[in-house]
Amino acid sequence: MFHELSEENQLIAETAAKLARDQLEPVAAALDRGEERESFLSNLKLLAENGFMGLNISADYGGTEAGATGFALAITEIAKACAATALTVSVSNMVAEVIQAIGSEEQRQTHLPRLTDGTYAAGSFCLTEADAGSDAASMRCRAVKDGDSYVLNGTKLYISSAEYAGVFVVWAVTDPSAPKGKGISTFLVEAGTPGLVIGKEEKKMGQTASATNEVHFQDCRVPASALMGKENDGFRFAVKELSGGRIGIGALALGIGLKAMDVATAYVSERKQFGQPLAAQQGIQWMLADRATELEASRLLILQAAGLKDAGKPFSTQASMAKLYASETAQRATYTALQLHGGAGYIKDYPLERYARDARITTIYEGTSEIQRLIIARDLLKDM
Repeated sequence: MFHELSEENQLIAETAAKLARDQLEPVAAALDRGEERESFLSNLKLLAENGFMGLNISADYGGTEAGATGFALAITEIAKACAATALTVSVSNMVAEVIQAIGSEEQRQTHLPRLTDGTYAAGSFCLTEADAGSDAASMRCRAVKDGDSYVLNGTKLYISSAEYAGVFVVWAVTDPSAPKGKGISTFLVEAGTPGLVIGKEEKKMGQTASATNEVHFQDCRVPASALMGKENDGFRFAVKELSGGRIGIGALALGIGLKAMDVATAYVSERKQFGQPLAAQQGIQWMLADRATELEASRLLILQAAGLKDAGKPFSTQASMAKLYASETAQRATYTALQLHGGAGYIKDYPLERYARDARITTIYEGTSEIQRLIIARDLLKDM
């Protein structure tokens, strides 16, 4: 299917590309070294002011109403400049979508404008635990009703943006006797709530500017009004939002892969060996052609999934296909780009090693490549 972008989506992509080029890319290497945290936060604020923290959120709450397609286009352009920033934008949009989907009107009015205008630097999505990663329904974090409150206890792992998030969407078991995945509820917990403790920041291989922390709930008391949706009915919304998040991670991976190959194409066009540019060698031309074809296929898969979501049609399998293919393609693209640079690609003076490190995690978070294959296969076999 040919995907012709609307004028609005073209404008979103162009605006994101300009902000990424002018504001994000100049500090990306410093952010990767653990420097310039204030620049990182100020760039998040700038992106919010330009509508990128509420891309699929109603204008009633300060959102852009760009839909899933606009979201995917924006994340791709941002990721070309700084994958860590793109991740933060993607997760914050996920948080906003959960609040819009199942939050009360009071919750929406309170928290969505703060996400969309940058009052909150980011939002955090608290699902993963030590024994509940791919098998998220096995979580042990508990929320016990106590009068007009709930008391949360447990630990979440690998939580993006926890250090500077303004609000946390948290899943916890409210009925331990229910069948697996059926006794889980969703809560909104504001930063600074007593008992919400941000743990150590993980030292990661890539995307280092995006803080990733443990989050501890230690007798964390929240009002009953913090419950989103119905009690014991929260896990299905986590599964649904993960599907939407996979469009974002696919787009992020695509952005990294495109940028790596852009840099590599320029390099082999200029670098001479044996009296001619490297790009004159047929073997190198084929490497460029293979990666370009795979990246274009990734783009089309992402737009297909996003288009289905925008149309209100089932999109989970297509999102898994897009995320699987784009993230695996990003691995090949970044390593091909590094290879084309030869020894220079292994040197930190060039950005190739950063692109390779940043791309690696995309096959893991929001569901590993193996989990995506299980989802796709389950859909293929459901009628057998």
